[in-house]
Amino acid sequence: MMNKMVVANLVHRPTRSFIAMSAIALEVVMILMVVALFYGLLNGSKESQLGVGADLMVMPPGSSGLIGMSGAPISVKVGDVLRKVPHVVAAVPVIWAFTQKPVEIIYGIDLASYDQLPPKFRYLSGGPFQGPYDVIVDDYFAGMNHDKVGDKIVILNHDFRICGIVPHGKGGRKFLPLATIQDLLGDQGKTSVFYVKLDDSRNAAEVENAIEKVPGMEQYAVRSMPEYLSMMTPDNLPGFDLAIKIVIGVAVVVGFLVIFQSMYTAVMERTREIGILKSLGASKWYIVNVVLRETVLLAIAGIIAGIIISMLTRRVIMFEKPVLRLFWSNEWVLRATLIAVAGAMAGALYPAFKAAQKDPIDALAYE
Repeated sequence: MMNKMVVANLVHRPTRSFIAMSAIALEVVMILMVVALFYGLLNGSKESQLGVGADLMVMPPGSSGLIGMSGAPISVKVGDVLRKVPHVVAAVPVIWAFTQKPVEIIYGIDLASYDQLPPKFRYLSGGPFQGPYDVIVDDYFAGMNHDKVGDKIVILNHDFRICGIVPHGKGGRKFLPLATIQDLLGDQGKTSVFYVKLDDSRNAAEVENAIEKVPGMEQYAVRSMPEYLSMMTPDNLPGFDLAIKIVIGVAVVVGFLVIFQSMYTAVMERTREIGILKSLGASKWYIVNVVLRETVLLAIAGIIAGIIISMLTRRVIMFEKPVLRLFWSNEWVLRATLIAVAGAMAGALYPAFKAAQKDPIDALAYE
């Protein structure tokens, strides 16, 4: 009987019910899409670094480990020192150039040495650099922009010709000749990082200790790839958790306020109805239960709509922009569900208890 009355109340006010449901759906979408973007970028970066094929990374003193944030402070001559260390097969200099339009990391590489990191580039079309203003791009970037070998693209405010297209996953999405990017950035003879390949990855700890004992190398950050990847977590990335918490906070406030306004207005409009229920013997808890059940029903409908919209939006974005590998997890779906329900219930509590406190005589006399 109560459930029929709850449904009837919501159907009787379709516009208000739709607005409340939409607010909860928006709350869920905001949470899931921000998480999808942030964790997708993080996981994509981890996968691309793993695909480089190095065993160690040598980074400048005081480096935070964030790709593209350290500039190019290392002399390429450091590579000569690294190559003399036992078990080192290759020490490959790479410049990470951070750009904001679009936000991405451009890789400056010496192609001959970069190919010493397995697997070597496999060209889906085109081939290696033929000139200083050639660029190699991955298949995701080329497919998203419908680019082909010979097309011109703008990088760092200069025109570059696509000379080759390679499978994704070996570092960046765009690769420029090391000498060219050094000239463009004014970092001649400098690099951002050395990727080190060993004769056996099991020698990583020994080589790491040996490098740190080389005079002048004591302050350099030497990390194995597993160690570096383990650092790429939300806790170690400045602002990562904070940004997600801010978005969740805003989403919860939006859901709370809309539910509060919706249920408070509904209670005020149903003053006479509440009086009739109480005169028929309905307890305070019964009245509270009616309001909270309406809220839960709105929350469930909004959550389902929000999850469906998030899934469809994620698929559309990944289809249109395959370079964005958006994250999805059932754990975060559950979190978003619990957050939305908690926010909705919090917004409905005061209107529910206000309804329960109404005097039946005053309520019956209400016009």
